[in-house]
Amino acid sequence: VQLQASGGGHVQAGGSLRLSCTASGRTVRDFHVGWFRQAPGKEREFVAAISRSGSGFGTRYVDSVKGRFSISRDNAKNTAYLQMNSLKPEDTAVYYCGVTQILWAYVEETQRYTKWGQGTQVTVSS
Repeated sequence: VQLQASGGGHVQAGGSLRLSCTASGRTVRDFHVGWFRQAPGKEREFVAAISRSGSGFGTRYVDSVKGRFSISRDNAKNTAYLQMNSLKPEDTAVYYCGVTQILWAYVEETQRYTKWGQGTQVTVSS
């Protein structure tokens, strides 16, 4: 599977962006899809994940984005999304999407992901 991430940009604090992660080669419904982010000088960190279709595990978020971010998928478009609202300067980072078929319990672990998109920059100014 190949992943293409897009939708990043530069917004003011309080603004919104929607990131897209489009898969090719395999259907995204077969995977858990995760969004991670990496700020300069920091390690890549988990943001959100959505379970593969039919697994019933739903979604998971890091505490800092709960209530502001929403992850979803459109299987017909083979695309997963990260809707980001009420953005804060601390959300500034390169955002990556990844896919995994590992157990849902490990979905927050970066090393469990087998494929990554190229990353898209999100910059939030105060």
